[in-house]
Amino acid sequence: MKKKRVLTTVVVLAILCLLVYLQVHAWKKFDWTTFWDNTSHVSWTAIAGSVLLTYLAYVMRAIRWRIFLKPMCETTDRRMLAPQFIGFAALALLGRPGEMVRPYIIARKENLTFTSQIGVWLMERVFDTGAVAIMFAVLAFRGDPLWATLPNQHFASDVHIAAAVFLIGVIAVIVGAVKLRQSGYRIAHRLQKKFEARNPSLAHGLHAKIVSFTDGLQIISGTRSFVELSVLSIVMWWVIAGAYWLITHAYSGVLSEMGMGSLVVLMVAAMFGSLLQLPGVGGGSQLATINILSGPFRVSPEMATSCGMLIWLCTFMSVIPMGLLFAHRERLSLRAVAADEAKAEAALNR
Repeated sequence: MKKKRVLTTVVVLAILCLLVYLQVHAWKKFDWTTFWDNTSHVSWTAIAGSVLLTYLAYVMRAIRWRIFLKPMCETTDRRMLAPQFIGFAALALLGRPGEMVRPYIIARKENLTFTSQIGVWLMERVFDTGAVAIMFAVLAFRGDPLWATLPNQHFASDVHIAAAVFLIGVIAVIVGAVKLRQSGYRIAHRLQKKFEARNPSLAHGLHAKIVSFTDGLQIISGTRSFVELSVLSIVMWWVIAGAYWLITHAYSGVLSEMGMGSLVVLMVAAMFGSLLQLPGVGGGSQLATINILSGPFRVSPEMATSCGMLIWLCTFMSVIPMGLLFAHRERLSLRAVAADEAKAEAALNR
């Protein structure tokens, strides 16, 4: 397991270095004086507001997880709050090995199985992706006045196509989820039998993930629960969009003219870019937002880099101080919890 993670980290680091090299080479020159000047003249009040909105989104995540747990146990929003901050702090500091810290802590805290909380985590991802897809589709076709002023006159149509593809992909996932809710255990057993002879590790891992996802689908007990989760997810992502708005409007020039249509493009880019994540330094989300800003939106490389880094710091890394504070209060070591979680996850895949 450790060798596999080291190899994965090396490959991701190599890709990240290649992307950074290509980006710098494409810019030809980069003026660090201009970069620091742009950064020092932002509205720090707006930046502080974006961090507060980001924290509010974590509170809403706690409320949502509590709703997910209704069929399993009775808990409170307050009990769900610390695991959100600790889990996202672990993700920021440790990278992908910290991804499952939240479900692991909640499983221990509420005396539930780790598998059941992986199911909740998977459902959380579905609702997050669905909420962003709906926002993207609505705002993309509504448009943004800024797009008409861009040199790339095909940008709006490109965004429309991307939004349609994204929405179709989410609809396909929803259709698959409905199928799994009805017969997920049978599908998992069938796939395990099919691959077990050739690759036992893959077969058991696939079986565990499908069963976890199927278990997660069972926790949506009725229409009321589904509506509550959907509304809360959409409102939460509007709050996150508000954090993006405050950061971009903390600058002058093109960034201060960006409407919600442009901001949701940045959010989607950051969401897909975050799939390339290194411990403590991120990588993918910053590069994605910087490339979108400096490319289609024609923001200067210096300002695009400054804004991309502040988006990353405010919406992703700002959780670390509060996460460490909660971890200290709960007497938890992030590395120790991540190690225990890794062992529990490995046991599920055997």
